[in-house]
Parts: sequence; structure tokens; C-alpha cells
Amino acid sequence: MRLLIMGPPGAGKGTQAKEIARRLEIPAISTGEILRKNVEDQTLLGREARRYLDRGDLVPDEIINGMVRARLDEPDTRHGFLLDGFPRTLAQVETLDNILADEGVKLDRVLVLKVDNDELVRRLLGRAESDGRTDDTEEVIRRRLEVYSEQTEPLLGVYAQRGLLVIVKGMGEVDEVTERVLAALA
Repeated sequence: MRLLIMGPPGAGKGTQAKEIARRLEIPAISTGEILRKNVEDQTLLGREARRYLDRGDLVPDEIINGMVRARLDEPDTRHGFLLDGFPRTLAQVETLDNILADEGVKLDRVLVLKVDNDELVRRLLGRAESDGRTDDTEEVIRRRLEVYSEQTEPLLGVYAQRGLLVIVKGMGEVDEVTERVLAALA
């Protein structure tokens, strides 16, 4: 099964991705982890990315796209994957479409975790406090949610038109959400 997991910051994507991938016996692929690994391993793309990161700039799409393409070319993705954190923009949807077309495969589902904004803010403030992230104020968190709404939510319409969207309530205990997701994918 080839899946995307989407949702706003704090929806539990990373937590759910790991468990769903484990249960479906496919790799969970996080673009954040791909980026960190490329930088750590000092790959060509990782060295390029570090130049941007060291300046505090966002890593350009073409570098992220190259990393995602390289990761999806690895043998463990032949029978499926769960991609977390990509695509985030309409341009990246096209890139992912091209990568999958080159592999001769298509997405099976796009899983969306829906969580109320007030709950997202509560979760992210709690995570900021436990992680000691003083920069994650309520104002900053609400801005991140706005950016998600402006830049990433439009992708949901694209995937809905393709008949791929599966929306799952992301509220409740982690195990409850996992069971809802698996039931929705069945």
C-alpha cells in the first residue's frame, strides 16, 4: 500500500505513521528524517541542504524533491510506503506524481487526520513545554496552523478529486486513532 499521511501540525501524523507503517509492514518515510539523514551522511544533497540550514533558510523544493525521489527508489519501498511531510505544496504534488509515474505506481490512499484547532494548540503548547521550546508560543503555533491552511490544505481537494482521500478523526487516545485509521483503510 502506498500512502500519504497529512494533517496540521500537532495532529499526530508522526506518531500514527510509525504505528500504521509497522502494522502494514511498509516503511514510514518522514521528509524531516530524510533531510536530517542526508545532512548527517553528507550526501551531495545533504551538503547542499546544509548550506541553506546553516543560514537559517528553508531548503528549496528541488533539494527536498531529490531526497524524496532517492528515498522512494530504495528497495524497501517496492511494496509500499507511508510518506509523512511530503507533499506540502501543489508543486510538490506534481513532483510526487512524476516520481511515482517513473516507478510505474500510484498512490492508494491519502490519509488525513482531523483535529480541532484548539486541541492542536493545546497539544503543541504541551509539546513545547515538555521539549523546552520557548519559541513555540500560542501566537507562533496559530501562525503555523494558518500556513498549513493556506499552503497544504488545498492539496486535500486535489486528492479528494482523485478519490484518494480518507479523513479520520485524530482526537482521542493514540491506540483509538490507530484503530480508526486501519478500519478506514480496510
